[in-house]
Amino acid sequence: MPDPHLPLAFDLARIGAGLPAAALIDELNLAEAAPFPRLVVEAPPGTGKTTVVPPMIADYLARSLAGAEPVRIIVTQPRRMAARAAARRLATLTETRLGEVVGYTVRGESRTSSATRIEFVTTGVLLSRLLRDPELTGVAGVILDEVHERQLDTDLAYAMCRELAALREDLSIVVMSATLDAQLWSERLGDGPQAPATLLSVAADTYPLEVRWAPAKERPLDARGVTWNFLDHLAAVTVRAVEENADGDALVFAPGAREVDEVASRVRGRVETSVGGGSAVEVHTLTGRTPAKEQDAILRPQADRERSRRVIVSTSVAESALTIDGVRIVVDSGLSRGPRLDTRRRMSGLVTMRGSKASGTQRSGRAARQGPGVAYRCMSEADWASLPEHTPPEIATSDLTSAVLALAVWGGDEDLLPDPLPAGPKRQAVDNLVALGAVEVTADSSELPLSALHATETGRAIAAIPASVWSARGLLDGADLLSPARAAEAIAVIESDQRAPGADLSALLRQLRRSRDSRFAQDRKRFASIAREFAAGGGDENTGGGTGHGGTADTGEATDSSGMSLTPEDLGFVTALSYPLQIARLRSSSDSEYLLASGTAASLPRDSSLQGSPWLAIAEVGLSGSRAIIRSAVPIDVDTAELAGAGLLHTEETASFEGGKVRAVRRSRLGGIELSSTPIQASPELARRAIAESVRERGARKVLRPSEAFESLRTRLGLLRSVFGEPWPDVTWEHLSVTLDQWCPEALDRIAKGSDPGRVDLKSALRTLLPWPEAARLDELAPTHIEVPSGSRVRLEYPDPDRAEIPSPILAVKLQECFGWTDVPRVCDGRVPVTMHLLSPARRPLAVTSDLASFWANAYAHVRAENRGRYPKHPWPEDPLTAPAAKGTKRSGR
Repeated sequence: MPDPHLPLAFDLARIGAGLPAAALIDELNLAEAAPFPRLVVEAPPGTGKTTVVPPMIADYLARSLAGAEPVRIIVTQPRRMAARAAARRLATLTETRLGEVVGYTVRGESRTSSATRIEFVTTGVLLSRLLRDPELTGVAGVILDEVHERQLDTDLAYAMCRELAALREDLSIVVMSATLDAQLWSERLGDGPQAPATLLSVAADTYPLEVRWAPAKERPLDARGVTWNFLDHLAAVTVRAVEENADGDALVFAPGAREVDEVASRVRGRVETSVGGGSAVEVHTLTGRTPAKEQDAILRPQADRERSRRVIVSTSVAESALTIDGVRIVVDSGLSRGPRLDTRRRMSGLVTMRGSKASGTQRSGRAARQGPGVAYRCMSEADWASLPEHTPPEIATSDLTSAVLALAVWGGDEDLLPDPLPAGPKRQAVDNLVALGAVEVTADSSELPLSALHATETGRAIAAIPASVWSARGLLDGADLLSPARAAEAIAVIESDQRAPGADLSALLRQLRRSRDSRFAQDRKRFASIAREFAAGGGDENTGGGTGHGGTADTGEATDSSGMSLTPEDLGFVTALSYPLQIARLRSSSDSEYLLASGTAASLPRDSSLQGSPWLAIAEVGLSGSRAIIRSAVPIDVDTAELAGAGLLHTEETASFEGGKVRAVRRSRLGGIELSSTPIQASPELARRAIAESVRERGARKVLRPSEAFESLRTRLGLLRSVFGEPWPDVTWEHLSVTLDQWCPEALDRIAKGSDPGRVDLKSALRTLLPWPEAARLDELAPTHIEVPSGSRVRLEYPDPDRAEIPSPILAVKLQECFGWTDVPRVCDGRVPVTMHLLSPARRPLAVTSDLASFWANAYAHVRAENRGRYPKHPWPEDPLTAPAAKGTKRSGR
């Protein structure tokens, strides 16, 4: 038990003043005896858990490590904005400068020092550190916040930390959830239901929340995404909400950055119109792209800013983890944007969709965090009732390529993930990584456990770069083929949070250069440093930090040692290197529709200046229903496409069989894009495959037109196969069609040279499948004819082997020829009775039976009575068992 008399480094009473989460301090001291606890903290949004728990755990661990070096606690946040805001707030409450005792690290920016004890990071930064330093040296505790959001990086970080905690007894793991799944997390973090981890809970101060329904007249989404009419409606509801409620700021949730900007613009115009010039209502936007200074201003407490009312239009970044002071009104679009993987098209992107009830509840709750509030939902109550209860975890909907690489590099146990990796996306991720040269598959398994993957040196390099796996590979290749500086600037553009105007990456490059964007400059500088180190054979550098405490970034154009700066052609080349499967060519009948090397199609936005470009290197594709929309791309030429996509270049020869002729073509392809097509003379093997494919598609009887003799032999063999099995051959057309080149190659060659398929001897080819010595008994086991009592040899009709249940063969014979016959004949060594079709003299069916004795005794009298007058010239004896069998009429005597 930690010594409670040791001095505490944090004034927890001051930090937790007025926050419900302060109750957790006493709960921890009463419930936990382990020096390095595993804890699950359940606390609704607004209780202050992100503020109180980190210093509480830091002090607890400091007492456990009395006399040792000061410990560092890492606290993860799902978004950069939340990490920065949480660190800034805690530093203020501890009356220290940001970067001293409390700091943060996000991609491209770090405010920490050797004295930092609590470091807020994005989950991606923690993953990078775990891969670089699997022991997390110098870290005594990891707090995973907002685990209920089930972001993919959070799930990965949890699995890795859970495994690390099993190896390091001096590492504390805390997960914090704002929802009712905390008990499940307690079992995961502990040792199952029988020995769960300690669960600490705190209730929120609840304030009244009024929900008002404001459905739009039209559907909010169409094939291209959010409609303009719905954005007008969202803006109108926002203005109405401000007018109907005299106090408090309004927080408006839109699905993405584009919609945020559009709604904010509409609200500004409507507020100025309704309130007049000099309105006291300020309109702000809050997205991941919002500059840090603007974010800080929006999140600043009311006491530290002017009291004018605000409308804050935000994406889901404000749904949890952030508390925006002064909000009493929420306007919820009911829409969200999240990652989706289309395994069929091998394409992933952000998709706009209806949200879940859990998401809507989180959003509306923002209005009642600090006092009574009102939430406007832009839907009907019936629409709300139809929403799913929860948002699916990202692991079930996202591209898993980066996740699988991280797990392969980590080498850990994927079973510790909260949910298993879905089989289809996992297999596709492995295929992607193999194509990138990032992993090697060391075992052949249909389930493909990650233990069967070996991360290559290239894979470890890619995993160490703070970018997508595609951009990381493009950085490494681009640095080799261009220069580290130019490749780095290209990747900084591709990875930028800024939207490419009209989907044009070159325009975005010019925009970023003109704006002197500090984040862009930092990314460019950092990527250049990484590329140079890997080019020099390094790769162990710290990729999670950035410019460091107080660091500044350069501005302007990046040039390499020769003084050359990145050109649009260079940008296109690096983009194509990064995303070779997204190299695209314009379709001949369109100015905006493109075919990608992956074999799928995508279209440019209507306002794009890229329309008509023959070739594009695409960096981002968005999914909208069944449509794929190009979000960012750059024009390239065919030479660049072939150079960057060299691994996708291949030549294939194909043939088709139509109209009795084989036509062959040699095609050159870049993935799914056809570059050239030339008619050729088909080789025998190619021709055989073409005919076989035609048989599979159109059916053997239409293509090969087999003779009656062939079908007779095939059906006899089919019955023998069904009765005796091996070694009698499988003669179903399903099997024969896929083995045509094995049992009838000469026949296929004759057909390929123009012979009429109906005149080609397939029967002789089929006889080559007969087993020896069993073939010698073919006529005995499955005779073609049966001799009946009249002396006639009647042909047996064998059943089609393609039928699911094969009945017995049929003997269709005139009834008079069977007088005196009591036992039906049998075939296949007596195992299969023949089915008798007894016919009239006109060869019309009179009876079907497999039991002649029963027929003569029971049914014959009725058949005789009905037919003796109809066929008076033919014998109809009263006793068929003693009458002689007759072929002809009474007079003929036969």
